[in-house]
Amino acid sequence: MKTYLTTQELADRIKYNVRTIRDTLKDSVLLEGIHYIRPFNGRKILYLWEVIEKDMVSGTSIDSIIASIQ
Repeated sequence: MKTYLTTQELADRIKYNVRTIRDTLKDSVLLEGIHYIRPFNGRKILYLWEVIEKDMVSGTSIDSIIASIQ
């Protein structure tokens, strides 16, 4: 089962400001298709909690994500 979170719900869980998630983490650490989706090709973003939690605990960085894709 997957847990989908809004930006506000993710901010509450990881204790980051919503603006920090949108301006700093999204598309640098949190990647579309891996950490979040845009359902129905819309503007709304839903974050995949289990993937984010796993990467936070394991210390996954953007470099390791890119290496795993190549």
